[in-house]
Amino acid sequence: MSRQVCSLIAVQAEFDATWPFAADHWRSRWQEEGPTRFVRLVRDDRRTLGEALGEDVSGAGKETCEVTRAAVLGVPVTPGCLDALPNLREAVILDPYHPALSPEVEARLAARGVELYRQQSEGFWGQSVAEFALALTLCALRGIPQQHRAMLESHEVWRRYGAARNRGPGQRGAQFSDDVRFTHGTLAGKRVRVVGVGNIGSRYASFAHCLGAEVAAWDPYAPEPSFHRAGARRVWRLEELVQDAEIFAPMLPLTEQTRGLVTAQHIDDLPKGCLVVLATRAGICDMAALRRRVLADEVALAADVFDVEPLPLDDPLLGRENVVHTPHLAGRTRDANIAWAEVLLAQFRRDPAAGG
Repeated sequence: MSRQVCSLIAVQAEFDATWPFAADHWRSRWQEEGPTRFVRLVRDDRRTLGEALGEDVSGAGKETCEVTRAAVLGVPVTPGCLDALPNLREAVILDPYHPALSPEVEARLAARGVELYRQQSEGFWGQSVAEFALALTLCALRGIPQQHRAMLESHEVWRRYGAARNRGPGQRGAQFSDDVRFTHGTLAGKRVRVVGVGNIGSRYASFAHCLGAEVAAWDPYAPEPSFHRAGARRVWRLEELVQDAEIFAPMLPLTEQTRGLVTAQHIDDLPKGCLVVLATRAGICDMAALRRRVLADEVALAADVFDVEPLPLDDPLLGRENVVHTPHLAGRTRDANIAWAEVLLAQFRRDPAAGG
């Protein structure tokens, strides 16, 4: 029987639970290029790749298929599994967030000249998180979630913002519902201050700039072009960035270097009425200080991430007029799933039969 070159995708259900669209998108892309074997293990199925290949293969026939490239997503790989893939030339072997290789497996693959590909950054969800942060910002500026909730409770909200209820200049009036104690109204013209101009921060800064905000950013590691692309003026000291912020958006990943980077002093130096936007990780801020100022109605908060997750139902941040909150959803879109896969797909050769 003639033997056929093909690709292999093996995915475990726990991986699907984290990236529910990635594997199927990967399959559709490789099927366009040639025969593709696809293995999907159900939840709690802990078989290794070698065991799964021997028992549960769909797609091209296993007897006639020589696998030259593979995407192994959450399925355990042991040194013995490699014996079932003698023609392998390229591979991705990942858990949902990290490479999933033992040193022995990695060494054997390297000795065979197999190229291993990895995510080079977390840019795959940069757009999703940045757009979500923008949505949080706009919702907080206009109190949109609060008005939505009020409409479900009574018709009072329709009368509350009528001209008849106006109590004088500078007060609520016809169709004016903004909370004047905090940064409100349009994003245009606001002083937006961003910490970090990486995959997420640079996008958020550029969105704010495009909508007419005056944007400044601090990032000691970013090259100068990052600030230009973001439409942000570079500020060289974090303590200066907070001084005049109307909207303050820390947009960094949480690492040992960034944990607590925005200190209590920085939080205390934010002008009264400032809107703080949290969409990456809460731990980059001194959350005790931020909570203190939010609960004192000194600053507003629009947050998708918190110091405690899930937030207890009696947490004092929930339901406040100066807080917009969502349950850590920003990064997860179908688009981010596809981008996650595409970044890895781009590293493979187009022709699975191409030589190494």
